Amino acid sequence: MTRTIPQVKTQAGGNVPQELLDRAREKIEKLSGRAPEPVLAARVRLTMGADPARPALAQANLDVNGRTVRVQTAAATMAEAVDVLEDRLAERLRRVARHWEAVRGGQPQPREWRHNAEPAHRPAYYPRPAEERQVIRHKSYELASATPDEAAFDMEALDYDFHLFTDVATGQDSVLYRHADAYRMAQLDPRPRRDAPAVDLTVSPHPAPRLTVPEAIERLETTGLPFVFFADSATGRGNVLYHRYDGHYGLITPAG
Repeated sequence: MTRTIPQVKTQAGGNVPQELLDRAREKIEKLSGRAPEPVLAARVRLTMGADPARPALAQANLDVNGRTVRVQTAAATMAEAVDVLEDRLAERLRRVARHWEAVRGGQPQPREWRHNAEPAHRPAYYPRPAEERQVIRHKSYELASATPDEAAFDMEALDYDFHLFTDVATGQDSVLYRHADAYRMAQLDPRPRRDAPAVDLTVSPHPAPRLTVPEAIERLETTGLPFVFFADSATGRGNVLYHRYDGHYGLITPAG
C-alpha cells in the first residue's frame, strides 16, 4: 500500500538561506517513506545563532503513528548540519524499525539495541563562566509510566541523553541514561526488581539525594557530571538538573 507522505513544515531561526530550508524539507520528505509506521506529521527547524555557544543547529521531528522520532545535530555550517541530520535520521529510523514491534510487544530485543551516542555532531559545551550560569530552561511534564525497555526506546527515538520517567515495576521516579555500552537507571529509592529488562541495564543502588535547586547546581559543578538526578527537597519528586550546550542549566521536573 502506498503511504501518503505529509508535507514537511519548515522553521528557521537566524539567517538561514531558503535553499537550505528547501533542501532539508526534501531530505526529510524522502526519509519519511522509510518509517516503520505512517508518518502523520513532520517538521524541520534550522537555527543559526550569533552566540558562539550556538553553532548551526538542525532538528527534525516526525510523528510516526503517534510516537515522536527526533534528531538534532550541529555543525560548523548549516549545509553540513543538514547533511548530517539526514544521515542520523536515516539511521534512527532503521533502528526504530528493527525494534518497534519488539519493544512495544514485550519481546526480547536483539543485543544491538544499545545506545549510539553519535558524539561527533553534538554541539560543543560553551565554557560560560560559572558566575554567569543560570537555569534558563525549566520543563515540567507528567512523567510517563514505562518499563526500562520502553524508556530506552523513547530515549533513543527522541535523541535524548537521559530520560525521566516513572518505573512501572517500582512506581519510582527514575532516570535512564547511557553508561559505557549499556544503560543505567537511578531511582529515588531503589528497590529489588522482579522483571528482567531486555536492554542491557544496571540499576544504581544509591537513593537520590534530597536537594534544593541551588544545592543541585553546586553538586553538578562539583562532580563535573552532565546532569544530576535528585529528589526535590520540597516535593520529594525526582528532578534532573543538566548542563545545556550554551553553558547555562536546564531543569526537568514532574508536573503535578
